[in-house]
Amino acid sequence: MRSAIFRKIMVATDGSELVKQAVKSAVEIAKLSEAKLYAVYVIVLGSYSIIHSLDEEWKKTMKKQLTIKGEKAMAYVENVGKAANIEVESVILEGNPVNEIIDFAENNDIDIIVMGTHEKTELQRFLIGSVAENVIRHSRKAVLVVKGESSELLLNTLLKLSGSKIS
Repeated sequence: MRSAIFRKIMVATDGSELVKQAVKSAVEIAKLSEAKLYAVYVIVLGSYSIIHSLDEEWKKTMKKQLTIKGEKAMAYVENVGKAANIEVESVILEGNPVNEIIDFAENNDIDIIVMGTHEKTELQRFLIGSVAENVIRHSRKAVLVVKGESSELLLNTLLKLSGSKIS
């Protein structure tokens, strides 16, 4: 039974172990909804460019390394999606992660954004913020944040709310 709730799902990935839980949740939701999954990785050069603003070669090297990291992160999503027979489209963006994630979701009619969250201390959250927190605050799209081991509980809650059956 196809769910009309989610047609396009986006999972924001950075390739970390914690985000793998979010990927698994996004793939399961896409499978139940028969939705297309977009794997999005954002290259963040801003903080690196400030330090090395005069060295263009260094920027190119850093961008290449971050692109390779992004390709690996998206390959994981593609492999998990392929195993579940889900269509996955991978996209690499560059800029501020919050802005890029929100803009991509808006411009591509994404129904739900799925993200992992990293454990941060209160001080870290205060000083550098959280991408997930800021996406939740500023996005007009639904956002599912998967936190470590609780991903199964979040997924089951979301599926119950959507009326889908859990097998």
